[in-house]
Amino acid sequence: MVIGADTLVAIGDRVLGKPSSRAEAREMLRELSGREHRVLTGLCVLSGWSGEELTSLEETVVRFRLLGEGEIDAYLATGEGDDKAGAYAIQSRAALFVEGIRGDFYNVMGLPLCRLGLMLREMGVRV
Repeated sequence: MVIGADTLVAIGDRVLGKPSSRAEAREMLRELSGREHRVLTGLCVLSGWSGEELTSLEETVVRFRLLGEGEIDAYLATGEGDDKAGAYAIQSRAALFVEGIRGDFYNVMGLPLCRLGLMLREMGVRV
């Protein structure tokens, strides 16, 4: 089995991928501050045995509380969000930014395990 997944953050019509610099990460976190955004992960599962392929998209809504400039700077200094869509990692210090979540927490981490398990089961894999 081959499993592929990629995650992005969307706020309104704007897509936030991985920041290319700390300045871009700062702007992303400022934009997310006090607002809801969507986390979308595309999944593909390919069976090497049968050639069967399944694709799916998982969406989770996350709401950040208002963030102060000092806490944004302190978070950026950790480097945790440097290679993360939307410039944050929910499973670490950025968990303190989250006021609420609707959907699969693991999707926000980058791999929607419930959806993946259902896809594998559909392909005949015992999970």
